[in-house]
Amino acid sequence: MMGYQELPQSKLFYTGFNLDQKVRKNHPLRNIQKAIDFEFIYQKVADTYGSNGNVSTPPPVILKLILLLVLYNVRSERELMETVPERLDWLWFLGYELDTEIPDHSVLSKARKRWGTEVFKEFFERVVWQSVEAGLVDGSKIFLDSSLIEADASENSIVDTHSLKKQLSKNYQELEERLEERSPGEVNQRYLSTTDPEAALVRQGSGTAQLSYKTHRAVDPGCEIITATEVTPGDLNEAHRMIELMNAHQSNTLRPAEIVVADSKYGTIENFLSCYDRGVKAHIPDLKKARASRHIKEGIYSDDKFTYDSRSDTYLCPSGVRLKKKSLHKSRQSLDYGAPKKECSKCLLRPECTENQSGRTVKRHFRQTELDLMRAKAQLAEARRDLQTRQHLMERSFARSKRYGYDRSQWRGLWRVQIQEYMTATIQNIQALIRYAQGPLRMAMTGTMMDMIKTRASSVIDFFLIVKSELSPINISRKDQWWQF
Repeated sequence: MMGYQELPQSKLFYTGFNLDQKVRKNHPLRNIQKAIDFEFIYQKVADTYGSNGNVSTPPPVILKLILLLVLYNVRSERELMETVPERLDWLWFLGYELDTEIPDHSVLSKARKRWGTEVFKEFFERVVWQSVEAGLVDGSKIFLDSSLIEADASENSIVDTHSLKKQLSKNYQELEERLEERSPGEVNQRYLSTTDPEAALVRQGSGTAQLSYKTHRAVDPGCEIITATEVTPGDLNEAHRMIELMNAHQSNTLRPAEIVVADSKYGTIENFLSCYDRGVKAHIPDLKKARASRHIKEGIYSDDKFTYDSRSDTYLCPSGVRLKKKSLHKSRQSLDYGAPKKECSKCLLRPECTENQSGRTVKRHFRQTELDLMRAKAQLAEARRDLQTRQHLMERSFARSKRYGYDRSQWRGLWRVQIQEYMTATIQNIQALIRYAQGPLRMAMTGTMMDMIKTRASSVIDFFLIVKSELSPINISRKDQWWQF
Protein backbone atom coordinates (compact mmCIF):
# COMPACT_ATOMS: atom_id res chain seq x y z
CA MET A 1 0.00 0.00 0.00
CA MET A 2 1.33 3.41 -0.96
CA GLY A 3 1.86 5.85 1.86
CA TYR A 4 0.75 9.47 1.71
CA GLN A 5 2.45 12.33 3.47
CA GLU A 6 0.23 14.50 5.61
CA LEU A 7 0.46 18.25 5.44
CA PRO A 8 3.39 19.28 7.64
CA GLN A 9 2.56 20.90 10.96
CA SER A 10 5.15 22.46 13.23
CA LYS A 11 5.58 20.67 16.53
CA LEU A 12 5.81 22.66 19.71
CA PHE A 13 7.77 19.95 21.48
CA TYR A 14 10.02 17.09 20.37
CA THR A 15 10.23 14.07 22.64
CA GLY A 16 13.19 11.74 22.50
CA PHE A 17 15.14 14.06 20.17
CA ASN A 18 18.91 13.91 20.55
CA LEU A 19 21.08 16.14 18.37
CA ASP A 20 24.04 13.80 18.83
CA GLN A 21 22.09 10.99 17.15
CA LYS A 22 21.51 13.14 14.06
CA VAL A 23 25.24 13.51 13.33
CA ARG A 24 26.75 10.44 11.68
CA LYS A 25 29.50 8.63 13.54
CA ASN A 26 32.14 9.18 10.85
CA HIS A 27 31.38 12.88 10.38
CA PRO A 28 34.57 14.95 9.92
CA LEU A 29 33.52 17.36 12.67
CA ARG A 30 33.35 14.44 15.10
CA ASN A 31 36.96 13.62 14.24
CA ILE A 32 37.99 17.23 14.80
CA GLN A 33 36.11 17.43 18.10
CA LYS A 34 37.78 14.24 19.27
CA ALA A 35 41.31 15.12 18.17
CA ILE A 36 41.60 18.85 18.91
CA ASP A 37 41.49 20.72 22.22
CA PHE A 38 39.71 24.06 21.91
CA GLU A 39 39.61 24.74 25.66
CA PHE A 40 43.15 26.18 25.73
CA ILE A 41 41.78 29.45 24.44
CA TYR A 42 40.09 30.31 27.76
CA GLN A 43 43.43 30.93 29.43
CA LYS A 44 44.98 32.48 26.32
CA VAL A 45 42.40 35.28 25.96
CA ALA A 46 41.40 35.73 29.61
CA ASP A 47 43.24 39.06 29.90
CA THR A 48 41.32 40.52 26.93
CA TYR A 49 37.96 40.36 28.75
CA GLY A 50 36.69 42.45 31.65
CA SER A 51 35.22 41.22 34.93
CA ASN A 52 31.82 42.85 34.49
CA GLY A 53 29.38 43.79 31.75
CA ASN A 54 27.58 41.55 29.27
CA VAL A 55 28.55 37.90 29.08
CA SER A 56 30.42 37.18 25.86
CA THR A 57 30.15 34.26 23.49
CA PRO A 58 32.49 31.55 24.87
CA PRO A 59 35.93 31.84 23.18
CA PRO A 60 36.00 28.15 22.07
CA VAL A 61 32.71 28.72 20.22
CA ILE A 62 34.18 31.74 18.42
CA LEU A 63 37.27 29.75 17.44
CA LYS A 64 35.08 26.92 16.15
CA LEU A 65 32.95 29.38 14.17
CA ILE A 66 36.04 30.79 12.45
CA LEU A 67 37.22 27.25 11.78
CA LEU A 68 33.86 26.45 10.15
CA LEU A 69 34.10 29.64 8.11
CA VAL A 70 37.41 28.52 6.59
CA LEU A 71 36.78 24.76 6.52
CA TYR A 72 33.55 25.09 4.53
CA ASN A 73 34.78 28.12 2.55
CA VAL A 74 31.77 30.24 3.54
CA ARG A 75 31.74 33.52 1.66
CA SER A 76 31.06 35.82 4.63
CA GLU A 77 30.54 35.81 8.39
CA ARG A 78 26.96 36.96 7.91
CA GLU A 79 26.25 33.96 5.70
CA LEU A 80 27.94 31.70 8.25
CA MET A 81 25.63 32.83 11.05
CA GLU A 82 22.59 32.49 8.80
CA THR A 83 23.62 28.93 7.93
CA VAL A 84 24.38 27.70 11.46
CA PRO A 85 20.70 27.12 12.46
CA GLU A 86 20.18 25.10 9.27
CA ARG A 87 23.07 22.70 9.94
CA LEU A 88 22.56 20.13 12.68
CA ASP A 89 26.21 19.06 12.41
CA TRP A 90 27.39 22.62 12.97
CA LEU A 91 25.07 23.04 15.96
CA TRP A 92 26.42 19.83 17.47
CA PHE A 93 30.04 20.88 16.85
CA LEU A 94 29.42 24.24 18.54
CA GLY A 95 27.71 22.59 21.52
CA TYR A 96 24.41 24.27 20.67
CA GLU A 97 20.83 23.00 20.79
CA LEU A 98 18.05 23.66 18.29
CA ASP A 99 16.76 26.61 20.31
CA THR A 100 20.15 28.13 21.20
CA GLU A 101 20.40 31.78 20.23
CA ILE A 102 22.99 32.28 17.49
CA PRO A 103 25.46 35.16 18.04
CA ASP A 104 25.51 38.15 15.73
CA HIS A 105 28.04 37.99 12.91
CA SER A 106 29.88 41.01 14.35
CA VAL A 107 31.05 38.81 17.25
CA LEU A 108 33.72 37.26 15.01
CA SER A 109 35.25 40.51 13.77
CA LYS A 110 35.27 41.94 17.30
CA ALA A 111 36.98 38.82 18.63
CA ARG A 112 39.65 38.90 15.92
CA LYS A 113 40.41 42.51 16.70
CA ARG A 114 40.51 41.79 20.43
CA TRP A 115 42.63 38.65 20.21
CA GLY A 116 45.00 39.64 17.41
CA THR A 117 47.08 37.05 15.56
CA GLU A 118 48.73 35.45 18.60
CA VAL A 119 45.74 33.27 19.52
CA PHE A 120 45.51 31.80 16.03
CA LYS A 121 49.28 31.41 15.87
CA GLU A 122 49.22 29.39 19.08
CA PHE A 123 46.35 27.28 17.75
CA PHE A 124 48.45 26.50 14.67
CA GLU A 125 51.55 25.74 16.76
CA ARG A 126 49.61 23.45 19.12
CA VAL A 127 48.39 21.33 16.21
CA VAL A 128 51.93 21.21 14.77
CA TRP A 129 53.26 19.97 18.11
CA GLN A 130 50.41 17.47 18.35
CA SER A 131 51.53 16.15 14.96
CA VAL A 132 55.11 15.88 16.24
CA GLU A 133 53.96 13.90 19.28
CA ALA A 134 51.91 11.62 17.01
CA GLY A 135 55.06 10.78 15.04
CA LEU A 136 53.98 12.52 11.84
CA VAL A 137 56.89 14.99 11.74
CA ASP A 138 60.52 13.97 11.37
CA GLY A 139 61.75 17.56 11.15
CA SER A 140 65.17 16.86 9.66
CA LYS A 141 64.15 17.89 6.13
CA ILE A 142 61.83 20.74 5.17
CA PHE A 143 60.52 22.01 1.85
CA LEU A 144 59.95 25.73 1.30
CA ASP A 145 57.86 27.66 -1.17
CA SER A 146 55.60 30.69 -1.47
CA SER A 147 52.37 31.52 -3.25
CA LEU A 148 50.39 34.67 -3.98
CA ILE A 149 47.00 35.37 -2.39
CA GLU A 150 44.68 37.74 -4.18
CA ALA A 151 43.82 40.65 -1.90
CA ASP A 152 40.22 41.59 -1.16
CA ALA A 153 40.56 44.89 -3.00
CA SER A 154 39.42 46.15 -6.36
CA GLU A 155 41.72 47.45 -9.07
CA ASN A 156 39.62 50.61 -8.95
CA SER A 157 41.09 51.30 -5.50
CA ILE A 158 44.63 51.67 -6.92
CA VAL A 159 45.97 55.21 -7.02
CA ASP A 160 49.13 56.69 -8.47
CA THR A 161 51.16 57.88 -5.49
CA HIS A 162 53.00 60.43 -7.63
CA SER A 163 49.76 62.41 -7.55
CA LEU A 164 48.58 61.06 -4.19
CA LYS A 165 47.86 64.42 -2.58
CA LYS A 166 45.37 65.29 -5.29
CA GLN A 167 43.39 62.06 -4.92
CA LEU A 168 43.31 61.32 -1.20
CA SER A 169 41.06 63.06 1.30
CA LYS A 170 40.47 62.05 4.91
CA ASN A 171 42.72 58.95 4.80
CA TYR A 172 45.68 60.74 3.23
CA GLN A 173 47.84 60.76 6.37
CA GLU A 174 47.36 57.03 7.03
CA LEU A 175 48.24 56.05 3.48
CA GLU A 176 51.20 58.41 3.31
CA GLU A 177 52.65 56.79 6.45
CA ARG A 178 52.11 53.37 4.90
CA LEU A 179 53.80 54.52 1.71
CA GLU A 180 56.92 55.51 3.65
CA GLU A 181 57.06 52.03 5.21
CA ARG A 182 56.91 50.17 1.91
CA SER A 183 59.85 48.05 0.86
CA PRO A 184 61.51 49.22 -2.35
CA GLY A 185 59.98 47.91 -5.55
CA GLU A 186 59.90 49.41 -8.99
CA VAL A 187 56.15 49.06 -9.43
CA ASN A 188 54.90 49.24 -5.85
CA GLN A 189 56.63 52.47 -4.94
CA ARG A 190 54.21 54.20 -7.22
CA TYR A 191 50.90 52.34 -6.97
CA LEU A 192 48.89 51.84 -3.79
CA SER A 193 45.39 50.59 -2.92
CA THR A 194 43.20 52.91 -0.88
CA THR A 195 41.10 49.90 0.20
CA ASP A 196 43.95 47.67 1.40
CA PRO A 197 47.21 49.67 1.56
CA GLU A 198 49.24 46.68 2.81
CA ALA A 199 48.54 44.66 -0.33
CA ALA A 200 51.13 44.97 -3.10
CA LEU A 201 50.58 45.24 -6.83
CA VAL A 202 52.31 42.17 -8.28
CA ARG A 203 52.48 40.73 -11.78
CA GLN A 204 53.01 36.98 -12.00
CA GLY A 205 54.47 35.76 -15.27
CA SER A 206 52.85 37.38 -18.29
CA GLY A 207 49.52 37.96 -16.55
CA THR A 208 48.03 41.23 -15.38
CA ALA A 209 49.19 42.83 -12.15
CA GLN A 210 46.98 42.14 -9.10
CA LEU A 211 46.86 43.37 -5.54
CA SER A 212 48.29 40.45 -3.60
CA TYR A 213 49.74 39.07 -0.42
CA LYS A 214 52.30 36.28 -0.33
CA THR A 215 52.24 33.27 1.95
CA HIS A 216 55.48 31.44 2.81
CA ARG A 217 55.43 27.84 4.04
CA ALA A 218 57.74 25.17 5.42
CA VAL A 219 56.43 21.61 4.96
CA ASP A 220 57.74 18.37 6.44
CA PRO A 221 57.65 15.68 3.73
CA GLY A 222 56.58 12.70 5.88
CA CYS A 223 52.85 13.44 6.12
CA GLU A 224 53.08 16.92 4.59
CA ILE A 225 52.54 18.78 7.86
CA ILE A 226 52.95 22.55 7.50
CA THR A 227 55.43 23.33 10.27
CA ALA A 228 55.79 27.09 9.72
CA THR A 229 53.91 29.74 7.78
CA GLU A 230 53.98 33.50 7.32
CA VAL A 231 52.16 36.12 5.24
CA THR A 232 53.86 39.20 3.77
CA PRO A 233 52.99 41.82 1.15
CA GLY A 234 53.05 40.25 -2.29
CA ASP A 235 56.16 42.08 -3.48
CA LEU A 236 58.47 40.73 -0.75
CA ASN A 237 61.22 38.47 -2.07
CA GLU A 238 60.72 34.97 -0.65
CA ALA A 239 64.48 34.51 -0.25
CA HIS A 240 64.39 37.03 2.60
CA ARG A 241 62.09 34.78 4.67
CA MET A 242 63.98 31.49 4.40
CA ILE A 243 65.93 31.80 7.64
CA GLU A 244 62.83 32.99 9.53
CA LEU A 245 60.91 29.94 8.31
CA MET A 246 63.74 27.65 9.40
CA ASN A 247 63.75 29.30 12.84
CA ALA A 248 59.97 28.97 13.12
CA HIS A 249 60.16 25.31 12.09
CA GLN A 250 62.69 24.60 14.82
CA SER A 251 60.67 26.55 17.39
CA ASN A 252 57.43 24.72 16.55
CA THR A 253 58.88 21.20 16.31
CA LEU A 254 61.95 21.48 18.58
CA ARG A 255 63.84 19.80 15.74
CA PRO A 256 66.35 21.76 13.68
CA ALA A 257 66.26 21.18 9.95
CA GLU A 258 69.28 19.33 8.57
CA ILE A 259 68.23 19.68 4.92
CA VAL A 260 66.29 22.55 3.36
CA VAL A 261 64.82 22.16 -0.13
CA ALA A 262 63.63 25.13 -2.18
CA ASP A 263 63.65 26.48 -5.73
CA SER A 264 66.16 28.88 -7.26
CA LYS A 265 64.44 31.99 -5.86
CA TYR A 266 65.90 31.01 -2.46
CA GLY A 267 69.40 30.36 -3.86
CA THR A 268 70.98 33.62 -2.73
CA ILE A 269 74.47 34.07 -1.34
CA GLU A 270 73.10 35.00 2.08
CA ASN A 271 70.96 31.86 2.30
CA PHE A 272 73.77 29.53 1.20
CA LEU A 273 76.16 30.99 3.77
CA SER A 274 73.54 30.94 6.53
CA CYS A 275 72.98 27.24 5.85
CA TYR A 276 76.75 26.67 5.89
CA ASP A 277 77.04 28.36 9.30
CA ARG A 278 74.19 26.23 10.66
CA GLY A 279 75.52 22.99 9.21
CA VAL A 280 72.41 22.62 7.04
CA LYS A 281 72.43 21.07 3.57
CA ALA A 282 70.91 23.50 1.07
CA HIS A 283 69.28 21.58 -1.76
CA ILE A 284 68.60 24.78 -3.65
CA PRO A 285 69.47 25.69 -7.25
CA ASP A 286 71.90 28.57 -7.44
CA LEU A 287 70.09 31.82 -8.26
CA LYS A 288 73.27 33.22 -9.81
CA LYS A 289 73.58 30.19 -12.07
CA ALA A 290 69.94 30.49 -13.11
CA ARG A 291 70.56 34.09 -14.11
CA ALA A 292 73.80 33.14 -15.84
CA SER A 293 71.95 30.64 -18.00
CA ARG A 294 70.02 33.54 -19.48
CA HIS A 295 73.30 35.25 -20.40
CA ILE A 296 74.53 32.03 -21.99
CA LYS A 297 71.44 32.00 -24.19
CA GLU A 298 72.34 35.54 -25.20
CA GLY A 299 75.84 34.37 -26.17
CA ILE A 300 77.68 35.85 -23.14
CA TYR A 301 80.23 33.82 -21.16
CA SER A 302 79.24 32.96 -17.59
CA ASP A 303 81.63 33.39 -14.65
CA ASP A 304 82.31 29.64 -14.76
CA LYS A 305 84.49 30.24 -17.83
CA PHE A 306 86.95 32.17 -15.63
CA THR A 307 89.38 30.10 -13.55
CA TYR A 308 90.47 31.37 -10.13
CA ASP A 309 94.15 31.06 -9.16
CA SER A 310 94.43 31.16 -5.36
CA ARG A 311 98.23 31.60 -5.40
CA SER A 312 98.17 34.81 -7.38
CA ASP A 313 94.64 35.79 -6.33
CA THR A 314 93.62 36.38 -9.94
CA TYR A 315 91.18 35.03 -12.50
CA LEU A 316 92.24 33.62 -15.86
CA CYS A 317 89.85 34.48 -18.71
CA PRO A 318 89.18 32.25 -21.77
CA SER A 319 91.76 34.28 -23.74
CA GLY A 320 94.48 33.67 -21.14
CA VAL A 321 94.46 37.22 -19.72
CA ARG A 322 94.64 37.59 -15.93
CA LEU A 323 91.93 39.59 -14.13
CA LYS A 324 93.29 41.34 -11.03
CA LYS A 325 91.59 43.01 -8.07
CA LYS A 326 89.80 46.09 -9.23
CA SER A 327 87.45 47.31 -6.48
CA LEU A 328 86.11 46.38 -3.04
CA HIS A 329 82.41 46.40 -2.00
CA LYS A 330 82.08 46.15 1.78
CA SER A 331 78.29 46.24 1.77
CA ARG A 332 78.10 43.29 -0.64
CA GLN A 333 81.20 41.66 0.90
CA SER A 334 82.74 41.08 -2.50
CA LEU A 335 85.69 41.98 -4.70
CA ASP A 336 85.65 42.89 -8.38
CA TYR A 337 88.32 41.42 -10.64
CA GLY A 338 88.96 42.92 -14.06
CA ALA A 339 91.42 42.97 -16.94
CA PRO A 340 93.01 46.16 -18.30
CA LYS A 341 90.65 48.01 -20.61
CA LYS A 342 93.15 47.84 -23.46
CA GLU A 343 93.37 44.07 -23.21
CA CYS A 344 89.58 43.69 -23.37
CA SER A 345 89.13 46.13 -26.24
CA LYS A 346 91.47 44.21 -28.58
CA CYS A 347 90.33 40.71 -27.50
CA LEU A 348 88.78 38.62 -30.28
CA LEU A 349 86.39 36.99 -27.79
CA ARG A 350 84.99 40.30 -26.56
CA PRO A 351 81.56 39.89 -28.30
CA GLU A 352 81.05 36.59 -26.41
CA CYS A 353 82.46 37.95 -23.15
CA THR A 354 81.01 41.39 -22.39
CA GLU A 355 79.14 44.38 -23.76
CA ASN A 356 80.55 46.71 -21.10
CA GLN A 357 82.80 49.48 -22.47
CA SER A 358 85.10 49.14 -19.44
CA GLY A 359 85.66 45.43 -20.02
CA ARG A 360 84.63 42.23 -18.27
CA THR A 361 84.36 42.10 -14.48
CA VAL A 362 84.12 39.00 -12.27
CA LYS A 363 82.83 39.26 -8.70
CA ARG A 364 84.22 37.15 -5.86
CA HIS A 365 82.65 36.97 -2.41
CA PHE A 366 84.78 37.20 0.74
CA ARG A 367 83.58 33.66 1.61
CA GLN A 368 83.70 32.28 -1.91
CA THR A 369 85.24 28.96 -0.79
CA GLU A 370 82.32 28.14 1.51
CA LEU A 371 79.89 29.40 -1.12
CA ASP A 372 81.37 27.14 -3.81
CA LEU A 373 81.16 24.17 -1.44
CA MET A 374 77.44 24.74 -0.78
CA ARG A 375 76.72 25.23 -4.47
CA ALA A 376 78.57 22.03 -5.35
CA LYS A 377 76.54 20.01 -2.82
CA ALA A 378 73.35 21.45 -4.30
CA GLN A 379 74.24 19.76 -7.61
CA LEU A 380 74.44 16.22 -6.17
CA ALA A 381 71.95 13.51 -7.12
CA GLU A 382 70.34 13.61 -3.67
CA ALA A 383 69.60 17.31 -4.10
CA ARG A 384 68.15 16.79 -7.58
CA ARG A 385 65.80 14.10 -6.25
CA ASP A 386 64.63 16.40 -3.48
CA LEU A 387 63.96 19.19 -5.96
CA GLN A 388 61.77 16.88 -8.02
CA THR A 389 59.87 15.92 -4.88
CA ARG A 390 59.51 19.56 -3.85
CA GLN A 391 57.73 20.53 -7.03
CA HIS A 392 54.84 18.12 -6.47
CA LEU A 393 54.80 18.30 -2.67
CA MET A 394 54.48 22.08 -2.45
CA GLU A 395 51.98 22.22 -5.30
CA ARG A 396 49.80 19.76 -3.36
CA SER A 397 50.06 21.83 -0.21
CA PHE A 398 48.83 25.00 -1.90
CA ALA A 399 46.29 23.15 -4.06
CA ARG A 400 44.64 21.69 -0.95
CA SER A 401 44.41 25.19 0.48
CA LYS A 402 42.22 26.27 -2.43
CA ARG A 403 39.41 24.12 -1.01
CA TYR A 404 39.27 26.60 1.84
CA GLY A 405 39.29 29.78 -0.24
CA TYR A 406 43.00 30.29 0.24
CA ASP A 407 43.61 31.87 -3.19
CA ARG A 408 41.64 35.00 -2.24
CA SER A 409 41.86 36.75 1.12
CA GLN A 410 38.73 36.65 3.26
CA TRP A 411 39.54 39.94 4.97
CA ARG A 412 41.62 43.08 4.45
CA GLY A 413 44.86 43.94 6.17
CA LEU A 414 48.05 41.93 6.62
CA TRP A 415 47.29 40.71 10.14
CA ARG A 416 43.83 39.49 9.15
CA VAL A 417 45.19 37.61 6.13
CA GLN A 418 47.77 36.06 8.48
CA ILE A 419 44.88 34.77 10.62
CA GLN A 420 43.29 33.25 7.53
CA GLU A 421 46.56 31.50 6.66
CA TYR A 422 47.00 30.19 10.22
CA MET A 423 43.50 28.71 10.12
CA THR A 424 43.97 27.25 6.62
CA ALA A 425 47.30 25.64 7.55
CA THR A 426 45.83 24.37 10.83
CA ILE A 427 42.93 22.72 9.01
CA GLN A 428 45.32 21.01 6.59
CA ASN A 429 47.40 19.75 9.51
CA ILE A 430 44.29 18.51 11.34
CA GLN A 431 43.33 16.69 8.15
CA ALA A 432 46.71 14.92 8.09
CA LEU A 433 46.65 14.32 11.85
CA ILE A 434 43.30 12.55 11.74
CA ARG A 435 44.12 10.59 8.62
CA TYR A 436 47.62 9.37 9.51
CA ALA A 437 47.85 9.36 13.31
CA GLN A 438 45.38 6.49 13.72
CA GLY A 439 46.12 2.92 12.69
CA PRO A 440 48.93 1.37 10.62
CA LEU A 441 48.86 4.07 7.93
CA ARG A 442 50.88 6.29 10.25
CA MET A 443 53.88 3.96 10.06
CA ALA A 444 53.38 3.15 6.41
CA MET A 445 53.65 6.75 5.28
CA THR A 446 56.85 7.75 7.07
CA GLY A 447 59.66 9.19 4.97
CA THR A 448 61.97 6.28 5.82
CA MET A 449 59.48 3.74 4.47
CA MET A 450 58.96 5.70 1.26
CA ASP A 451 62.72 6.03 0.71
CA MET A 452 63.06 2.27 1.17
CA ILE A 453 60.31 1.60 -1.36
CA LYS A 454 61.92 3.94 -3.91
CA THR A 455 65.26 2.16 -3.49
CA ARG A 456 63.70 -1.24 -4.15
CA ALA A 457 61.64 -0.06 -7.13
CA SER A 458 63.36 -0.22 -10.50
CA SER A 459 60.38 1.15 -12.41
CA VAL A 460 57.09 2.94 -11.91
CA ILE A 461 55.20 -0.37 -12.07
CA ASP A 462 57.52 -1.91 -9.45
CA PHE A 463 56.97 1.13 -7.23
CA PHE A 464 53.20 0.69 -7.14
CA LEU A 465 53.47 -3.09 -6.68
CA ILE A 466 55.73 -2.58 -3.66
CA VAL A 467 53.45 0.12 -2.23
CA LYS A 468 50.49 -2.25 -2.62
CA SER A 469 52.32 -5.03 -0.76
CA GLU A 470 53.50 -2.70 2.01
CA LEU A 471 50.05 -1.16 2.55
CA SER A 472 47.92 -4.26 1.83
CA PRO A 473 46.09 -4.27 5.21
CA ILE A 474 45.12 -0.63 4.80
CA ASN A 475 41.99 0.54 3.04
CA ILE A 476 42.74 3.94 1.52
CA SER A 477 39.69 4.29 -0.70
CA ARG A 478 38.34 7.75 -1.42
CA LYS A 479 35.33 7.27 0.84
CA ASP A 480 37.70 6.99 3.82
CA GLN A 481 39.17 10.43 3.20
CA TRP A 482 37.39 12.37 5.92
CA TRP A 483 37.56 15.70 4.11
CA GLN A 484 35.31 14.47 1.29
CA PHE A 485 32.04 16.12 2.28
